[in-house]
Amino acid sequence: MGTILLIEDNERMAQVLARHMEIEGHTVVLAKDAGTGLETFRQHKVDLVLTDLKLPDKSGLEVLQAIKDENPMVPVVMMTAHGTIETAVKAVKEGAFDFLQKPVDPEHLLLTIGKALETRQLVTENILLKEELLQSRTAKLVGRSSLLMEAQEKAKKVAAGTTTVLLLGESGTGKELFARLIHDLSPRKNGAFVAINCAAIPKDLLESELFGHERGSFTGATGRKIGKFELADEGTIFLDEIGDMDLGLQAKVLRVLEGDRFMRVGGTAKVKADVRVVAATNKDLEAAVSKQLFRADLFYRLNVFPIVIPPLRERREDIPMLVEHFLALYTREMKKDVKDWSPEAMDMLVRHPWSGNVRELQNCIERAVILCEGQTVKPEHLGLTAAPMVSDEEVAAGGNLLAVGSAASRAAEIKLIERVLRETGGNKSRAAEILQVSYKTLLTKIKDYGLERE
Repeated sequence: MGTILLIEDNERMAQVLARHMEIEGHTVVLAKDAGTGLETFRQHKVDLVLTDLKLPDKSGLEVLQAIKDENPMVPVVMMTAHGTIETAVKAVKEGAFDFLQKPVDPEHLLLTIGKALETRQLVTENILLKEELLQSRTAKLVGRSSLLMEAQEKAKKVAAGTTTVLLLGESGTGKELFARLIHDLSPRKNGAFVAINCAAIPKDLLESELFGHERGSFTGATGRKIGKFELADEGTIFLDEIGDMDLGLQAKVLRVLEGDRFMRVGGTAKVKADVRVVAATNKDLEAAVSKQLFRADLFYRLNVFPIVIPPLRERREDIPMLVEHFLALYTREMKKDVKDWSPEAMDMLVRHPWSGNVRELQNCIERAVILCEGQTVKPEHLGLTAAPMVSDEEVAAGGNLLAVGSAASRAAEIKLIERVLRETGGNKSRAAEILQVSYKTLLTKIKDYGLERE
């Protein structure tokens, strides 16, 4: 069911059509002319427009063009009297979903509306599917450690409402999986889940990605783009690495959180989106606020319900289960007959510092499956010998010795960055993609670790 804007100057006909649509379960908003209809469209969330071809002030074709300029995702169905069929066909060529000949048959009307709304849903789902294919292939939380279970319980409790959630944790700990868990257990589970990494998109393009843009708003804007907030209407938007967001854009996100309305880049009309926000960061936002690198008002809006995602070194008991999970995933994907791990390989996996957390472990298992020619993965397949291993005491403690863990993580990061830079011939942009960090983060680490080359 949807909200339908009916633009028809014949009041009796409008009432009859509205009654049929309302009996079917739709919400109908009436307008007597094009001007009123377009103003109503801008003020309400409309799923479909049903308009007469001949109106007192403008033609239905002008209404069609205006609607498509405002929001090309909204289907428009034209109504036409006998003798204007050619014009109606022209309307379809210009973007109308369909046209109905007067007098309108109610059954045909409802069937057309159903098809139009279904088509719109499929188009939206197709856009979201393309987005999801760029995300992780494994939307599953694996592990039974107390720290992981505690974080999951908090996620399950907050999921039932609409509270904004802030996920805190190192890169690669699975913050997006927690965001998806919250969405899937929420009343919005049938709506869209839209994820965007704020650190992976250049500052000057991020606003367009979040809020969309109008045609001609900047060089290269050849058409209207629907932003992530608009795509997430009635669903959830996941703002990953929000700590990397520009201060100016932080203010615009804050306004959305406070009022639910925003404008596309280059636009003049306000767009309404009913969206739940789940944000994530690997930064200390409180410290960033004190340094005036992050807005205090936005931090307080986001920090309503924080959940800390534990790093892998603090839940080493989950490593064997994760290894089995990724082994099954990649053997099936690559159609290989790798069945198990040698004790030495598993011991090495459990003792590795895993500065890149679960993401690093996943990449390691994928590589091991590729290199393994037999049925058993051995230490030489892992490529971990260069990284310092943790001690028996650290393993027994679950990796809670932060000072030692930090030193091991630093050494592992240096080795990994050096190797990837060699493999990419010093191409830092490509290296950042492989390492799954922002270009800015990679440059900072290269400088901090003294890896700069003349």
